[in-house]
Amino acid sequence: MTISGKAKISGFSMGRNISKLCYPVKQSIESILPIVDEFFFALGDSEADDRSREEILSIKSDKVKIIDTKWDLQKYPRGMEHAHQTDIAKDACSGDWLFYLQADEVVHESDLPKIRRRCDELLDKPQVEGLLFNYLHFWGDFDHFHTSHGWYKKEIRIIRNNPDIHSWQSAQSFRRIPGFDGVSYRQRQGTFKLNVASVDARIFHYGWVRPPKMMKTKIRHINTNHKGMKKAVEMDRTMPVEFDYGPLDRLAHFEETHPAVMAEWIEKFDWQDSLQYDGQINPNRNKHKHETWKYRCISFLERWLCGGRELGGFKNYDELYF
Repeated sequence: MTISGKAKISGFSMGRNISKLCYPVKQSIESILPIVDEFFFALGDSEADDRSREEILSIKSDKVKIIDTKWDLQKYPRGMEHAHQTDIAKDACSGDWLFYLQADEVVHESDLPKIRRRCDELLDKPQVEGLLFNYLHFWGDFDHFHTSHGWYKKEIRIIRNNPDIHSWQSAQSFRRIPGFDGVSYRQRQGTFKLNVASVDARIFHYGWVRPPKMMKTKIRHINTNHKGMKKAVEMDRTMPVEFDYGPLDRLAHFEETHPAVMAEWIEKFDWQDSLQYDGQINPNRNKHKHETWKYRCISFLERWLCGGRELGGFKNYDELYF
């Protein structure tokens, strides 16, 4: 199925060892294929037992192209290699709009027509540099997600094809950086927040849905990218054998449907016996951010006194209303 329109949309993403670390990369790409004309994936130099290439190629679509890359954590430390790799995939795109999904992000099929229409109706409004999506951050399993303060509720996932727009910091978002040097992805001076319009569509973020042992492995890899191998190994030694998600009944319960492409992935869920669904927080570990008194208090105020509006917090965009 293809949902066509007047705007050309390119999809792009990046990653390394993503299949090995239980990212639903195939499902992520497939979720937006109906509305994109092409999809570029910057695939890093993964370990020998990683099957990311096979996963991506199994999609069997002429739209999907792999760009082979090498990661350089010395040149791009503190997570900046994520942004650099994102830019490599972005630069290959030829669309009017560029749709970025990280390998653990999936779009619901019911939202695709709305995204398509929004890209078409805003195509001739050059002041709109990107589109802002709503986020669902799942935690532990597929039935619980974060609504607490500190988990970003919105983020930019479609940008206009402008060479001055670059991935920023650790690739969570984008900024306009005229004269960018191609290295300093964490710079703030000389960068500009994008002017964005909202789209009534959701990003299903599954980055924290893994078996507890695999979650610990993923954290070690992420820490390596941000803090270096030596520090990541030191931090790993202080962690328990399995990641402790904590009592899940402190989170919101998801009552709607997941994207159809995730059906087979969700059927593989078999670590429920390793999760804690109620009870007290383990006193022998550091509390997660959402479990601390500070964030619980702010979340309460946002939910019951502010109508869901965030109190403070950093927003990497300026929203326009169209």
